[in-house]
Amino acid sequence: MKKKFTHATIEKSPMLLLVLTLIVVAIGGLVEIVPTFLIKSTIEDVKGVRPYSPLELAGRNIYIREGCYNCHSQMVRSLRAEVERYGHYSLAAESKYDHPFQWGSKRTGPDLARVGGKYSDEWHRLHMADPRSVVPESIMPGYSFLAETPLDYRNIEGALRALSMAGVPYDDEAIVNAKADIKAQATPFADTDELMQRYPKALARDFDANPAMISELDALVAYLQMLGTLVDFNAYETTDFKQ
Repeated sequence: MKKKFTHATIEKSPMLLLVLTLIVVAIGGLVEIVPTFLIKSTIEDVKGVRPYSPLELAGRNIYIREGCYNCHSQMVRSLRAEVERYGHYSLAAESKYDHPFQWGSKRTGPDLARVGGKYSDEWHRLHMADPRSVVPESIMPGYSFLAETPLDYRNIEGALRALSMAGVPYDDEAIVNAKADIKAQATPFADTDELMQRYPKALARDFDANPAMISELDALVAYLQMLGTLVDFNAYETTDFKQ
C-alpha cells in the first residue's frame, strides 16, 4: 500500500523540512526583491519638489546640528486630527532629497512639515531668541546666538557635491554657484534670476533683519519658511485620511 504524504511526514523529517523551508523562503525573497529591479522608482514624482537651495540646505544642517528633530517631527500622518491641525498629510516625494529624512519619532513641539509661511520672519526671530515671548507655554530653549553667528558656508560646494553622489540632482552649475546663490538669497535687492531658475519658489530676502551679515539665523529661517510650500496640495484630495 502506498504511503500517504502528509504534513506529519514533513515534520518528522528534519532534512525534508529544511529543504522545503529554504524553497519557500527563496520564492518569497524573489517575490519581494525582483520587482525593485524592474521599476525605475518606488517614489511617485510630485510636481514642485526640488532640491534645497544652498541657503536652505545650510539652515537644515543647523536644524540637525541643534537637535531640533528630537522635539519636532516633519511628517503629517493621514489621520483626521493631524490633517485638520497641520494640513495635508505628507507625501513620500517631499522627503526624496532628504539625507537623512526628518520624519521624527516624537513631538514635544508641533510638527513642522507645513510650517512654511505659517508665521512671519519676525515671529521666527522672536521665537528663536526667546520662545516664551510668542508661545508662553513653550519649554524650548532659546537660540539667540544664531542671529549673532555668521554663517560659515565655505564648504557648501562640498555639501552639494556629496549629496549629488547620493542621488540629489545638483549639477555642476548648481555646485559652482552655491556660494553666489547663498548671497543672492539672503541679500536684500540682489539679482535672484539665476537662483530662481535653479530653485523655483525660493524665498529671497533678509530673514534675520540684519543686512550687515548673513547669519545662521538667516539660513535656519529660510529653511523653515520653505517647508511644505513647494507642492500645490489643491491637486490632491484632502479627505483621503484614516479616522
